Amino acid sequence: MTEFLKSPAVDQPVVATMILAHGAGAPMDSAFMNALCGSLAEQGITTLRFEFPYMGRRREEGSRRPPDRQPVLVECWREVFAEVKQQACQEGYQGKLLIGGKSMGGRMASIVAEELKPDGFCCFGYPFYPPGKTTSSRTEHFLTTQVPGLILQGTRDTFGKPGGIDNSRWPSTIELAWLEEGDHDYKPGKRSGLTQLDVIQTAAAVVRSWL
Repeated sequence: MTEFLKSPAVDQPVVATMILAHGAGAPMDSAFMNALCGSLAEQGITTLRFEFPYMGRRREEGSRRPPDRQPVLVECWREVFAEVKQQACQEGYQGKLLIGGKSMGGRMASIVAEELKPDGFCCFGYPFYPPGKTTSSRTEHFLTTQVPGLILQGTRDTFGKPGGIDNSRWPSTIELAWLEEGDHDYKPGKRSGLTQLDVIQTAAAVVRSWL
């Protein structure tokens, strides 16, 4: 049985439930994830957070384990999605059922989307390529993905900046939304007059409009 972290309750009609995975280096209750889930809740999007096996072991052992290999991460997504689908049937979740995640978690969600067939997937800061290696793309699976997708990318993200991403061959069902001044963690430049929470709230509003 997966231990889920549910988003805070707000006085908003629920339009969707999103299963949300963390990034490679921070857990499901990091400051970023807390702010994102709170902002999504304000937009009527309930979130269910979970952790990949390596992150769970980090908590238990206090170690700095590297992320699991992709087959383990993908299998974890399968198990979590099946469990939430069963809960949805029993409890009657409202609205659409989405999957998504921060960075690596979002990338894995996009990889399994065509197999799992959620109503859509969202990637918050997609790792298009390692910083400085713009010729190494991680989007080949997009070409055969028909599930609607939304990628929310900061314009200062070193893992994928404007001008460094070729989305010309993507299916029309996958959208790329730019978040002004955001880096990979949606932190803006000091001169922008924005805060990280401003950018996160903008991202949540874009998800709501996309829905």
